[in-house]
Amino acid sequence: MKARTRFAPSPTGYMHIGNLRTALYEYLIAKSQGGDFILRIEDTDQKRFVEGATDIIYNTLKQVHMDWDEGPDIGGNFGPYVQSERKNIYGQYAHKLVELGGAHYCFCKHQENEAADDEENQVPVKFDDPCKHLSLEEAKKRIANGEPYVVRQNINKKGTSVFEDVVYGKIEIDYDELDEGVLLKSDGLPTYNFANVIDDHLMQISHVVRGNEYISSTPKYNLIYEAFGWTPPIYVHVPPVMKDAQHKLSKRNGDASFQDLVKKGYLPDAILNYIALLGWNPGTDQEIFSLDELKKVFTAERLNKSPAIFDITKLTWMNGYYIRALSKDDFHKLAVPYYQKCLTRKVNLEFLSEVLQPRVETLAQIEENVDFIENLPDYNTTLYQNKKMKTDEAVAKASLAAALNVLKNVDNWTNENLFSELKGLAEREGLKNGQILYPVRIALSGRETTPGGATELAVILGKDETLNRIEHALKLL
Repeated sequence: MKARTRFAPSPTGYMHIGNLRTALYEYLIAKSQGGDFILRIEDTDQKRFVEGATDIIYNTLKQVHMDWDEGPDIGGNFGPYVQSERKNIYGQYAHKLVELGGAHYCFCKHQENEAADDEENQVPVKFDDPCKHLSLEEAKKRIANGEPYVVRQNINKKGTSVFEDVVYGKIEIDYDELDEGVLLKSDGLPTYNFANVIDDHLMQISHVVRGNEYISSTPKYNLIYEAFGWTPPIYVHVPPVMKDAQHKLSKRNGDASFQDLVKKGYLPDAILNYIALLGWNPGTDQEIFSLDELKKVFTAERLNKSPAIFDITKLTWMNGYYIRALSKDDFHKLAVPYYQKCLTRKVNLEFLSEVLQPRVETLAQIEENVDFIENLPDYNTTLYQNKKMKTDEAVAKASLAAALNVLKNVDNWTNENLFSELKGLAEREGLKNGQILYPVRIALSGRETTPGGATELAVILGKDETLNRIEHALKLL
């Protein structure tokens, strides 16, 4: 059977890191085997639907280059790919399941409370449904009379359900632990549990990847497959992504979504690389993987059973690697929007990008690194005191006065030429290079740490502003 996987997110307004990781594993399972990756939108829970959220799903997958082979926007042979457009399909199969003895009609008044379809917070409710004992003929009469109903699953088996999972191996669950949950709500829309089984079968899905919280529900899915005489898919249950040892990563608790991380200056490719390793072991020391490389080396058998802890420090390190690997032009294009937010002064932005690229780990760090360019901060002259550089206020005053005289006469305002001029000055004055360069850097930035050296800052600021700031420093001293 051809490998076919599906990413079936609910349009709830953002892309949770755990959801994106699930999508990635599904994508890699399919592509590593030359199969198809399907996008399906699960929008049957209208209470959680957020306008525009479907576009967020599309845009996120496109940003990380996970192209789908079938989906709502491009079609395919197994559509529609939006669950709310498949309502009639679910109804047909729900009624057929009743005929097969795998479900029954329920008329209880509290039925809709139990049909709450929030797959992130499922709470099984054991319910001994009196409607289960109605004859099918009696139930159909009540439906014909216009009485509202739901379709509820029958759990008629006793003993133990046994099934295989790629990650967890052989799993056994007692049938007595299963609740006879609602499959089709009174509005004709399916619950999450039923829709997925029907869609996965009809779309010929070979592998189902989902969170390990669904392990306990898998026997219920298998009973539906069994009732219809269908073969269940290969199950790949993965542990959650954790904030720490006790808490799951959750947008509801203020944890970052994919969109949040991008806004904070993380590159989509770096995020994807990092989350691939959140629960998957490549079996080597390699940590940097392109998507094409992941397609070649990924196997679901190397997924871990233990939860993975999201480490923002590790992601930041990896993002820095990706930033340094960008071409100069690509980094500059990404940096310009950040310059536009914080700089109005005319400076050499192209050279600023060259200076920043090896020094920042996220694009958001650009603003904090260049704030002194727009406005020289107020600073104390004690900044000129540096034992390592052998400078103090007196040395700085003399060095800056000498540097000002030299720089006034420099026409070739490049980093290499400026460094040569100031290095020559230090030699003539019998000083170490740092005794000239360090005071100049402080004068130009008003900061102890800067994204570049003295001559680099001078190129960025330009000749006029460089001379102005050195003159200002001399006045302070």
